[in-house]
Amino acid sequence: MDQGDTDIQPAATDADPHGSQRRGAVVAALMLAMALAALDATIVSTAVPQIVGDLGGFSVFSWLFSGYLLAVTVTLPVYGKLSDTFGRKPVLVAGAALFLLGSLLCALAWNMAALIAFRVVQGLGGGALQGTVQTLAADLYPLKERPKIQSKLSTVWAVSAVAGPGVGGVLAAYADWRWIFLVNLPIGAVALWLIVRHLHEPERTPGVRPRIDWAGALAVFACGGVLLTALVQGGVAWPWLSAPSLGLFGTGLVLVAVVVAVERRAAEPIIPGWVWRRRTIAAVNLALGALGLLMVAPSVFLPTYAQSVLGLAPVAAGFVLSVWTLSWPVSAALSQHVYRRIGFRNTAMLGIGTAALVLFAFPFLPYPGAAWQPTLLMLVLGAALGLFQLPLIVGVQSTVGWAERGTTTASVLFCRQIGQTFGAALFGAVANGVLAARLGGASDLDSVTRALDAGTAPETTRRAIADAVHAVYLGASCAAALAFLVLLFLAPRKFPVLAD
Repeated sequence: MDQGDTDIQPAATDADPHGSQRRGAVVAALMLAMALAALDATIVSTAVPQIVGDLGGFSVFSWLFSGYLLAVTVTLPVYGKLSDTFGRKPVLVAGAALFLLGSLLCALAWNMAALIAFRVVQGLGGGALQGTVQTLAADLYPLKERPKIQSKLSTVWAVSAVAGPGVGGVLAAYADWRWIFLVNLPIGAVALWLIVRHLHEPERTPGVRPRIDWAGALAVFACGGVLLTALVQGGVAWPWLSAPSLGLFGTGLVLVAVVVAVERRAAEPIIPGWVWRRRTIAAVNLALGALGLLMVAPSVFLPTYAQSVLGLAPVAAGFVLSVWTLSWPVSAALSQHVYRRIGFRNTAMLGIGTAALVLFAFPFLPYPGAAWQPTLLMLVLGAALGLFQLPLIVGVQSTVGWAERGTTTASVLFCRQIGQTFGAALFGAVANGVLAARLGGASDLDSVTRALDAGTAPETTRRAIADAVHAVYLGASCAAALAFLVLLFLAPRKFPVLAD
């Protein structure tokens, strides 16, 4: 067993007689913060008709989602470095305050442009919530206990993300869409109070003035924003080979060179070179990037498949997708019994290998098939991915000390987010390409599913949708196979776990 009985010492919350109570209060705050970050990524989706009806701006409403996710993604590396420099508490408090300010401003928005801008403010705070919560979870618990807290956070994330559209729809239908943002205020205030009251970190070394790489932070923010905008809007707001798309990608590549140049000269870079020079961290970054990519197949395309091909109602289609949120956290919690025997890498390879087989099996389901068939596959897929993701996160966090843990955690979350963004663009193009080949013309998934909802599409259209989703799942199985190969050839057989 490569990890042995090494414990990572908990943070200073346990330094007093009431340490366990303090740590419990901090964990409650982390779970609330995680719920807020996950909910706000999806809660707006079902309230779009009410929002557009009130504020207008139908042509740009997609930025309500894109703006938030872009801000979260590009700030993850920045907050990770800041948490290593100044401590987790000030970064988490500042991020929570910024998130709550953005929520309040969203509730007060007077037009679509203002709402989009305030969603970006929310996202700027959400990046601190997402990254710092995961880092603090590793700080608070020794290695043996870390799977428990990580599985709790995974459960909160999964349930919140799946429940988001339903909660948003209920609030928009029976109250007012502005309550989607107002409900964040009391929940976030409780989380903020618990953090301020109960989280106590060790004193920083006196006389040492931290050096902040503001130029690097700005370069990372600009580069990530431009490239992610190109991926999110390409094929949607403009064609892939149009001038806006090519211009954004060209600008993004130039900014990549700027980031590399700035970070090489920085004394304390936002994205230090060791993140990619260390085999363990580099392998986990690439593997979780592939995870983000493959997750797009079920999370984006399975509901459409369930409604258009299987003929299920929206609620039933949502259930087919949501079953993986049941098996994922359970599998993650039990993964410690596996990686203590065979190691972090082998456990993750077992999980992602199983996931590759499940994704590959999806296109072989009978047409049109029964609802239990994809439901069963999703249940197994969730269990496989729980066995894959959590050992990698726990393992990579255990290979670094406190002063590098924030940067390391942010890097793997950043790569996962990038994978999801790239996957949405790639698989969207794949699905639309298959539909165009089957139906002719410039058919795309959105227009075809709208025609099905209106009852004007023939049976051949349903078969075309099935073929398109099957192609996406084959692509996702290739992403899973790629993650398997990365772990096999790049990751060390035994993670170099540190004893604090």
